[in-house]
Amino acid sequence: MPKAEPKTRRTKASKAESGKKKKDPNAPKRGLSAYMFFANEQREKVREENPGIKFGEVGKLLGEKWKSLSEKQRAPYDAKAAADKKRYEEEKAAYNAGGDDEEEESE
Repeated sequence: MPKAEPKTRRTKASKAESGKKKKDPNAPKRGLSAYMFFANEQREKVREENPGIKFGEVGKLLGEKWKSLSEKQRAPYDAKAAADKKRYEEEKAAYNAGGDDEEEESE
């Protein structure tokens, strides 16, 4: 019985070959969603109410609380999200305006 040939492993293409750009660490951070503002604010409260709770369970409880909020209760978080989105768009515009010059110089 002939021996089976060893299987060859496929290697992942390097980032340069795949065409994916490397993320610039100086780029502005994306704006947070209304839910993320809510979750960041409520996370410690959920942990205090449920000592010894697992990481995944915290997320589930936060999701349930978020779903149970009325539109009126969500309004402050929506306002924070809108302000953060505006901040991101302004920072991104400034970054792109300044970043174009750097890209041209490096070519």
